[in-house]
Amino acid sequence: MSTESDPTRRNRLDEEESPYLRQHADNPVNWQPWDEQALAAATERDVPIFLSIGYAACHWCHVMEAESFQDEEVAESLNEQFVPVKVDREERPDVDSIYMSICQQVTGRGGWPLNAWLTPDGDPFYVGTYFPKEPQRNAPGFRQLLADIAESWADPEERADMEERAEQWTDAIRGDLEDTPDAPGGEVDADTLTEAADAALRGADREFGGWGRGQKFPQPGRLHTLLRAHDREGRDAYRAVVTETLDAMADGGMYDHLGGGFHRYTTDREWVVPHFEKMCYDNAELARVYLAGYQATGAERYRDVATGTLAFVERELTHPEGGFYSTLDAQSAPPKAGDDEAEPEEGAFYVWTRGQVREAVETHADDVDADLATDLFCDRYGITPDGNFEGRTVLTLAASIPDMAAEYDRPEHEVEGILEVAESAALAAREDRPRPARDEKVLAGWNGLMISAFAEAAVVDDESWAGTGAAALSFVRAHLWDADAGRLSRRYKDGDVAVRGYLEDYAFLARGAFDLYGATGDHDHLAFALALARAIEAEFWDDDERTLYFTPQSGESLVARPQELTDTSTPSSAGVAVELLATLARFSEDDGFAAVAEGVVETHAARIESDPVQHPSLVLAADTLASGASELTLAGGRPDEWRETLATTYVPRRVLAPRPATDDELDAWLDALELDSAPSIWAGREARDGRPTVYACQNRACSPPTHDLAEALEWFAGEDPTPI
Repeated sequence: MSTESDPTRRNRLDEEESPYLRQHADNPVNWQPWDEQALAAATERDVPIFLSIGYAACHWCHVMEAESFQDEEVAESLNEQFVPVKVDREERPDVDSIYMSICQQVTGRGGWPLNAWLTPDGDPFYVGTYFPKEPQRNAPGFRQLLADIAESWADPEERADMEERAEQWTDAIRGDLEDTPDAPGGEVDADTLTEAADAALRGADREFGGWGRGQKFPQPGRLHTLLRAHDREGRDAYRAVVTETLDAMADGGMYDHLGGGFHRYTTDREWVVPHFEKMCYDNAELARVYLAGYQATGAERYRDVATGTLAFVERELTHPEGGFYSTLDAQSAPPKAGDDEAEPEEGAFYVWTRGQVREAVETHADDVDADLATDLFCDRYGITPDGNFEGRTVLTLAASIPDMAAEYDRPEHEVEGILEVAESAALAAREDRPRPARDEKVLAGWNGLMISAFAEAAVVDDESWAGTGAAALSFVRAHLWDADAGRLSRRYKDGDVAVRGYLEDYAFLARGAFDLYGATGDHDHLAFALALARAIEAEFWDDDERTLYFTPQSGESLVARPQELTDTSTPSSAGVAVELLATLARFSEDDGFAAVAEGVVETHAARIESDPVQHPSLVLAADTLASGASELTLAGGRPDEWRETLATTYVPRRVLAPRPATDDELDAWLDALELDSAPSIWAGREARDGRPTVYACQNRACSPPTHDLAEALEWFAGEDPTPI
C-alpha cells in the first residue's frame, strides 16, 4: 500500500510543532502522532500500537533514539508489526498519566522514555521505560522484545492472554486514576497539616538534606508544608529540614552557580551531579519556595537564589513577546569540538576543568592575577584534576569565603572581588560554547506556575518583577485563551496552537493571574482568574462523583479519565484548583466555588489523611479551608513601609486583596468584573482618614482598620477578633 493511500505508512512527525516529536521526524520508524488516524490504522491492520512517550530534554529518550529508533532493522520491525506512536508528555500529560500509572503499578517504577504496547483499542498489555537495543543485565533487549511481542500477537492463544491482561490492566488504571470513594471521607481537619509535616520530617535525609537515599528530586510541596507547620507549631525540626534542604540544593550541582536556575534533579544522595535539563516548572516552584524560605528565616541568600533563578528565566526561557519556554536540553556539543556534527554530551555546557577556567580568565578578565583567580575559582567550586563527572567538574560550593580568605591570607572583600571577576569570565566563556537545545513550546499551565513566581518576587523582592509576569500572562491570553468560548488551549509554538487545556492549565494559570492581581492591584488579572475558575467548574467538576478530573468533560475520550491528586514534578492540579477556588469564593460568592473546593476535599479526605506527605498541595488546600485564609484587604494603595513588611514577613495562607480607596471607585471595578455587589472581602473596607488602610481578616472576623501593616499582621498571631 502506498504512503499516499495510507499515510500511517510513513513518518508523519514532520507535520507536528512539538520539538520532541520533530526530533524523531527523520527516524526510519514510521512514527505517528497520537490521533484518530493512527488509532484507526491499528484497528484496520489488526496490529498492536507501540507507544513511546518522552520529552525534548529527556536524556534517556535521546539514548534510546540513537540506539534503536535510528536503526533500520528495528525500524523495519516496528513499521511492519506495529503502529508506532510518539507522544510528547509535556503536550499530552493525560496520555502520559494513564500509561505511567500502569507502568508504576506493574514495574514499581516510572520514568521516561515510557514505552507501552497497546491493543488497537488503547489498552496496555506490556510496559516499561528505557530498553537497551540488546539485553543488558536484567533488561530485555528492545529488538528481541519486538520480535517476541509480534510473535505472541500472531498466536491466537497467546493473543487471548495478552488481551485479557490488557483488560485487567485497564481496570487497574481506572481504579488508580479515575475512581472515587463510594462515600465522602468527611472534613480534613487542621491536624492533617501537622501529620504531613511529621511524615516529611520522618522521611527527611538529615545528613544531606531532602528526601531519598539515591537520586534527589526537589520537593517544593513538602517544604511549603513544613514552613506552614513550623509557623503554627513552632517546632524547630520542621524549620531545620527546610533550611537543610534549601542549603543543600543551593550549594550542590543542581543549582547553576554561574547562570542561575536549577537543573531537574541529582543522580546522587549528596546533590552533586544533576541530570542537566532545566525545566520551566522546576524553576518556577523552586523560586517560590526560596522566596518563602527567605520570609520565614530572614536568610538573604534564599532571596538571592530565587531572584537569580528568575533572572535566568528572563534571559534564557522567555519568548520575545512575553511567554515562557518549556525546557533546556541536558545535552550539547562539547566546547571546541571543531565539528558541527560532534555527538552531544550530557552536561557539556555546564562542566569545567581547571584548564578551561584558566583560559576563561586569561581571555575575559583584565587586571587580575590569572593564577590567583583560577585558584580561587577552583577552590570555591570544587574543581579538581579528577573532577566529579566524567573527568570534569560540576560546580558546587566547596569552600566558604571566610575559609578561603584565611587560607590565602587575604581580606574577605578582596577574595570576593577576585571571585566575581573570575565568575564573570567563566560565564562569558560559557556563552561561547555550543548551547543546549531549547524546547520553545509555550505551555499555559507551566506559564501559570512561572507567573506566580514572578508575582511573588514582586511582593518579596522588587515590584518590577511583576512586569515580566504580566507580559507572560498577556502573551498566553492573546494566543491560548478563547474568551468567547471560555476555553483555554494548552500549547503555542511558532504561531500554532494545539491541545485542549487540562485542569493544570486552567488552575495554574488562574493562580498566576490571581497572584499578579495581589502583587499589582490590577483587577483585570482578577477578572481573568475568575473566568478561568468558572471554566474549571464547568469543564472539570463532576457533581455526581464530587471531584475534579484532569481532562475536560468535552475533551477526547481515553481509556480512563484521570484525576491528579498527588504532587509529582508539578503540584497536584486538583490541590491548586481547590485552594484557588476557595480563595476566589471570597470575591465571587455566587459562583459555587466554595462548594467545589469543599466537595473535592471531602471526597478525598480519607486518601489525604492516610498519606498526607504524597498530597502536599491538597493538604495545604484543606488546611486553608479548615483554618481560614489570612486575608489582607489593602485599600487605597501600598506605601513603601508596607512593601517592606510584606517582603520580610512569612504569612501562611496569605490572600492579598487590594481595592480602591473609596466605594465610588470600587463601583467601576465591580462593573468590569461583572459583579452585582461588592464581595465581603472588599465591602465596607474603604481607606480611612484619606490614607491607605489595611484590614486583616480570617474566618469572617477582622482586625480594626489600621494604617500600620505590621500591626495588622500581629492580629493573625492571636489578637481577639473584632467582627465587622
